[in-house]
Amino acid sequence: MDRLRIKRSILSITSPGTHLQTGNFELAKQITRETNDEIATVCRKFPDRFKFFASLPLPDVEGSLEEIDRALELGAVGFALMTNAQGYYMGDSRFDPVFSKLNERKAVVFVHPTQCCSLDNPETDKPLAQYPTPMMEYLFDTTRAVVNLILSGTVTRNQELTFLVSHCGAMLPPLIERLTTFSATPLLKSCERLSSDQVKELLRTQFFFDLAGMPFPDLIHGFLRVGESSRLLYGSDYPYTPGHMTRALSQIMDMNLQQMFSEEEIQRIYSGNAETLGL
Repeated sequence: MDRLRIKRSILSITSPGTHLQTGNFELAKQITRETNDEIATVCRKFPDRFKFFASLPLPDVEGSLEEIDRALELGAVGFALMTNAQGYYMGDSRFDPVFSKLNERKAVVFVHPTQCCSLDNPETDKPLAQYPTPMMEYLFDTTRAVVNLILSGTVTRNQELTFLVSHCGAMLPPLIERLTTFSATPLLKSCERLSSDQVKELLRTQFFFDLAGMPFPDLIHGFLRVGESSRLLYGSDYPYTPGHMTRALSQIMDMNLQQMFSEEEIQRIYSGNAETLGL
C-alpha cells in the first residue's frame, strides 16, 4: 500500500466466497461468521488503513439475513457477494428477501465474479476448463450476474442499493442494446422491460465500477460509451494479483488515466468517488 501510495484498502473475501461445501449451510454460516470477525479485528487494529465488505453465506437466505445485521454491527461498510452462489445468480427471486433487507440498510453491494456452475450440478467443471477461470470466466460471470440483477427487476425494486461491479463492467457495455432488445420480445416473458437508455441511467446512478484487472488500453473505452468517470474506482485485486503485477498494472493505469481524464477526474477515480460511498 505504501509503495503505491494507497491510503486505505477495503478488504473482502472474493472467489469462492464462504460457502465452500455445496449444501452445507451450517459450515457456510460458521465460516462466514469467523471470516467477518477476523476481518473486523484487522480493521479495528488499523482503523486508518482498512475497512471491509462483509461476506454472506449465500445461497442460505435465512443465514444471510441474520448475518447482515451482525456484520454491520461489526463495522462493515458493505457486502461482498459472488456473482453466483452454487449456481443461483444474483437477481434470482430466492434472494429477494436478502436484497430487500440490504436495501433497507442502504448498503453497498460489491459484486465479485466466481466460477460459473450448473444449478443442477454445481460441482461440474466450467467450459474450456484448460484455461484459468480469471482469464475469461470472471468477466462472463460478472456479465451474467449484472444482466440478471437488472432484468429481474432487483435493481429497480431496491433503489437505495449501490452496486460496485468488478473489472470495469466486464462484458456488459457492448451487450446493452442486445439484452434490452431481447427483453422487449415475447421470448422473455418474466423480466423487466427496459430500454437501453434506462439501463444506462441505472449504470450511472446505482452502479460503480472498479478498475481492477486489465481495463487498459481497450476495455475502458467500452465502459465510457455507457458510463462516466464519476462511477469509476481504483481496484487492485491484490493479493490474488501478485505485488509485482499490481505495481505494473498501476503504472499502466497512471499512464492511461493521464491521457484520458483531467487531474480532477483522476483524483476522483483514485479516491474521491470511493469517499462519496463512505469507503
